[in-house]
Amino acid sequence: MADLRIEESKYWAKWVDSRDAQAGNFLVKKYLPLVSYHVQRISVTLPKNVSRDDIRSLGLMGLYDALEKFDPARDLKFDTYASFRIRGAILDGLRKEDWLPRSTRDKAKKIEAAIEKLEQQLMRNATVKEIADETEMQEDEVYSVMNEHFYANILSIDEQPDSEDKDGSYSIKDEKAIIPEEKVLKNEILEEMAEKILQLNEKEQLVLSLFYKEELTLTEIGEVMGLSTSRISQIHSKSIFKLRQLLEKAV
Repeated sequence: MADLRIEESKYWAKWVDSRDAQAGNFLVKKYLPLVSYHVQRISVTLPKNVSRDDIRSLGLMGLYDALEKFDPARDLKFDTYASFRIRGAILDGLRKEDWLPRSTRDKAKKIEAAIEKLEQQLMRNATVKEIADETEMQEDEVYSVMNEHFYANILSIDEQPDSEDKDGSYSIKDEKAIIPEEKVLKNEILEEMAEKILQLNEKEQLVLSLFYKEELTLTEIGEVMGLSTSRISQIHSKSIFKLRQLLEKAV
């Protein structure tokens, strides 16, 4: 392990000193799994028409950008910095493209109208089956459309990028430095989320925990639970839809 660290340090020195091509190739290959990791996690929330190769290309651009701007002398691990750059490059690329098809937006409006109509009639949350019957869609399609629409709305909100000075230096927000008001609000949100998650069934709770807390991929979760990746994806989609409904009702 120590030998590997020494070898990597040598390549970093060559890269920083002279932008040595061999050193650059070594570092790209070394940290390529970071790109694959973020591509898989972000792809879970996107419609099938979005090319995985396009997302990977955006992630690679983020990795190259991280290599160009990273200073090994700073007290920050490269994989931490690269993760910010890779994820940011993918999300920025997605924001610039209207990746949600018009047909999906139209279906989302149809579903939202059906939900409003059914809840006024039934005086309770409509089930997915009731929504599917009202819109003449399959249940899986209702889950898929509403989750894609939900994430599209999140992406449309501009995020503040990591600050970067004119001299090319950078700073990443210290997530631990939370002001008291933010801490209180964050705790309230987390408590409410925890309460709503407990209303999901056991499998749904486990999938959310393994994906968002333990940060496993869908494939890894499938191996843990003895289910196929497609089945885990389906459970994830349903649990997010249910959680979204529960939280909206609480607002």
